[in-house]
Amino acid sequence: MHNKKSIIAIITLVICLMGTVAMAGGIKDRMKERKPAIDALLSDGTIGENNIGLLEYRGAELGLDVVRAENQDRNKVYMAIAKKAGTTLDVVGQRRAVRIAQTAPPGTWIQGDNGKWYQK
Repeated sequence: MHNKKSIIAIITLVICLMGTVAMAGGIKDRMKERKPAIDALLSDGTIGENNIGLLEYRGAELGLDVVRAENQDRNKVYMAIAKKAGTTLDVVGQRRAVRIAQTAPPGTWIQGDNGKWYQK
């Protein structure tokens, strides 16, 4: 079992790697362009941050391209990090979900480890 310091070190490494990887291929630019739309959907509760580091509709799926595109780019970044770190996509996504939950603004819907949604 990992102690708290090693988990924090791993999360910090993932975040650093994510910044480096995201810059490649225009992913960072695309994610930055989508941020206002994503923030609006998070703010009104249409979507939330799930427990694997992706966006998820909390009710009826609207089929918005912005959510689908964001999740595709997040998965690309997570896959690159997983490959570099010698781990799995799931592990990277779960670790990123923890960080997202910590830094998300109040009012954001977050999915806990148990699958239940709560509003931060």
